[in-house]
Order: sequence, then structure tokens, then C-alpha cells
Amino acid sequence: MEEETWELRLYVAGQTPKSVMALANLKKYCEQFLKGRYQLEVIDLLQNPQLAEGDQILAIPTLVRKVPEPIRKIIGDLSNQERVLVGLDIRPLENK
Repeated sequence: MEEETWELRLYVAGQTPKSVMALANLKKYCEQFLKGRYQLEVIDLLQNPQLAEGDQILAIPTLVRKVPEPIRKIIGDLSNQERVLVGLDIRPLENK
């Protein structure tokens, strides 16, 4: 059975320290736990503010998991790895 590709969308507002940190943390987790199984889209709301409405973004940075459903959101710089993994429902791959 083929693994589903995760679709993740990170909403930021320019290159603020929190936004930069969130992207760095997210890339690290994706490479560690979803390597080769994810698509990451970064949306800068300073350039495209109208895109906030579609996912009902109220705070920045916000990570949205589009696929697999259900949609999940995590707000903040994503520095708490355990919270991010639980929030996205990522289970570390078993090495057995």
C-alpha cells in the first residue's frame, strides 16, 4: 500500500523571526518523519493577504495540514516537537 502524500501549508507574514523559526522547524520535522512523503507550501500573507480567508487563518505563523484529512492547524513557531507531532498526528516510523 502506497503512503499518502501529506500536504502542508505554512502561513507566514514576511521574514519575522517566528516565521523563519516555524519554517526551519517544520522542514526539520518533515525530513525526519515524512521524508519523501510531503508537499510543503509556504504562503506569505504580506504578499497574498486574501489567501488567509480560505483556511481561516487568524494568527501567524500557522501550519495547516490539508491532507490527510481531517484538516488540522497548529499556531506558533513549531518549536515544541512533541506538540507538533501530536497536533499533526505524525507517528514516527517504526524501524522494525
